[in-house]
Amino acid sequence: MDISEISKNAKRLTVEEQQRLSLQNSRMVSQHKARMLEVEAKKHWDLFYKRNETRFFKDRHWTTREFEELLGENVDSPRTLFEVGCGVGNFIYPLIEEKLNFNVVACDLSPRAVEMVKSNPQYDSGCMKVFQCDITTDEVFGQVDKCTIDIATLIFTLSAVHPEKFVLILKNLHKLLKPGGIVLFRDYGLYDMAQLRFKPGCKIAENFYVRQDGTRSYYFSVEEVEGLFNESGFEVIVNSYIHRRTVNKKENIDVPRIFLILPEMPLEFERPVSTLRFSWKTHFVLEFYFEGSTMKGVII
Repeated sequence: MDISEISKNAKRLTVEEQQRLSLQNSRMVSQHKARMLEVEAKKHWDLFYKRNETRFFKDRHWTTREFEELLGENVDSPRTLFEVGCGVGNFIYPLIEEKLNFNVVACDLSPRAVEMVKSNPQYDSGCMKVFQCDITTDEVFGQVDKCTIDIATLIFTLSAVHPEKFVLILKNLHKLLKPGGIVLFRDYGLYDMAQLRFKPGCKIAENFYVRQDGTRSYYFSVEEVEGLFNESGFEVIVNSYIHRRTVNKKENIDVPRIFLILPEMPLEFERPVSTLRFSWKTHFVLEFYFEGSTMKGVII
């Protein structure tokens, strides 16, 4: 059973949750370790995909329900979709299964993830281009021409990057989009359950953490992301949290998650991604499973 609530306000923390966040500050990640995590970001994500291969994330069949822009009604010619941080293809292959009219361009920081996308039986080099790339640099322009993308996606990607590079990514996307192009954005929200569960020794900076495997995660507020997109040439029209949780009494599961989602911009606007409508959703992990003593989440 899903329970949803739309609100302009962030999650209200309990006293216990406030204490958890305060305790995280008692032992921060050292500056040296933080620098090494940045230098070795590609290595840690490559090791993540070496360990988990295609098993960790489930295919994202919810995307056309959340992002109606993907359906492209009354669109005759193929549109160009650029997925930033494609992982092993959990976003793009469900779209292909729905036979949506896209030419797909996708990149990931991990070379191993890129090879897994290409090894998928559905991979078609005739309408797909997948490559390894650090989207925070200019190297993306060697793979994708400016003003050629209809839809760009950032699905749980921005949060994995150092906060100092957020604007670099958004400005790069702005240059790649056609006039009237759109960005579809979904990511972790401030005070998400996963943020509250971090122990001392995991916090790098405000709302920025390292997991046990060396990958990192940032948790966004509405106000912050609005500022980031404005600074990068975007105008925010609608901005709200949607708090959602799934309750499964049989399995004794009641796990709220806070994710963020940016749905649409009308395509008739003249400037590329100059105006966007934001909405922030709370979502959550639907399944948990145990492997040894480690609890892993599967985002559906």
